[in-house]
Amino acid sequence: MSLRQRLAQLVGRLQDPQKVARFQRLCGVEAPPRRSADRREDEKAEAPLAGDPRLRGRQPGAPGGPQPPGSDRNQCPAKPDGGGAPNGVRNGLAAELGPASPRRAGALRRNSLTGEEGQLARVSNWPLYCLFCFGTELGNELFYILFFPFWIWNLDPLVGRRLVVIWVLVMYLGQCTKDIIRWPRPASPPVVKLEVFYNSEYSMPSTHAMSGTAIPISMVLLTYGRWQYPLIYGLILIPCWCSLVCLSRIYMGMHSILDIIAGFLYTILILAVFYPFVDLIDNFNQTHKYAPFIIIGLHLALGIFSFTLDTWSTSRGDTAEILGSGAGIACGSHVTYNMGLVLDPSLDTLPLAGPPITMTLFGKAILRILIGMVFVLIVRDVMKKITIPLACKIFNIPYDDIRKARQHMEVELPYRYITYGMVGFSITFFVPYIFFFIGIS
Repeated sequence: MSLRQRLAQLVGRLQDPQKVARFQRLCGVEAPPRRSADRREDEKAEAPLAGDPRLRGRQPGAPGGPQPPGSDRNQCPAKPDGGGAPNGVRNGLAAELGPASPRRAGALRRNSLTGEEGQLARVSNWPLYCLFCFGTELGNELFYILFFPFWIWNLDPLVGRRLVVIWVLVMYLGQCTKDIIRWPRPASPPVVKLEVFYNSEYSMPSTHAMSGTAIPISMVLLTYGRWQYPLIYGLILIPCWCSLVCLSRIYMGMHSILDIIAGFLYTILILAVFYPFVDLIDNFNQTHKYAPFIIIGLHLALGIFSFTLDTWSTSRGDTAEILGSGAGIACGSHVTYNMGLVLDPSLDTLPLAGPPITMTLFGKAILRILIGMVFVLIVRDVMKKITIPLACKIFNIPYDDIRKARQHMEVELPYRYITYGMVGFSITFFVPYIFFFIGIS
């Protein structure tokens, strides 16, 4: 057997959805058994058609009744150009309940744009379920909108800015690679889909795995030598963070083992190539006279390139959100630097020592988080209410159903890019200015 054939066999084994299903069963997740292969046949055998109220009033498309063609929500549509398999094969709506009613274990990340929810499933190990729910949240918007501001407002703005640069680069390349390779999600069945928020995206590589690898490694690279702490702390943090995020994606039924391994290795390659330029990029963003124009133009150009790769999916909106956030944070840091609001410590003061934790320090940190997050969320909601109706009006798209309106590229992309661009700008300029004005900077 040739090396190429062996590699093909290895890839096939690592991509096998049965391995994902076995891991889920090992962790205590199983799909509930069906009551019958065909419930309608059972009902016909149990009661006459004329007198059984369970069989009267069935309409095509109603639960338990015959579905009209094309109404199967278990399947995401294939791409029109035929490139790649249908995305999110067998999303997995809930099966019929068995004798014991299982608890819904997949409602954590409901897809707000498609209405899909996770499957009903039997979960026998709830501590593991909670742990992996936490792990998967380490790659979601809620985590990012808390994590990066916390670094910038309370810990080290320089590290926070450069973490954002790395995150934007890694996530952008990961999202584009998904739409180029176009591999489907693990099939369900046999996999139980506990989470379907990203099920309309392709699968290879796992961007959760990429983020879960890039962030802890970058944190250690950026802080060790700049701050005084034992290296062993970083060496413990990296595998714990990375493995928790990666395993959570298999547990949730969203990725194969191959997707996870590819995401991890791809991130290592990206960091090896681009990490030496992170300092240069951050310094350019802060100091170059025309940095804001170049930043906005570059991010828009990257977005236009990536948005033509695929039909609608959450991937496209997420890419716009990532690019908008990165552009806003970079532009905000440029204005903040030139106004002298936030100055990085000089090199002769390194390595930095952590200040003693006092009630005053702790109170200011909590106050900055509360005030900053309230302002950021207000900015996000205001921009959302402005950009979506405006985009619908400009492109003559009906506004009566926001969910359907957002599935148009002309609405979703400007909304995400502009809204999260302002969110990023607020994080690095408006909020620090508020802190400076009220004396808690």
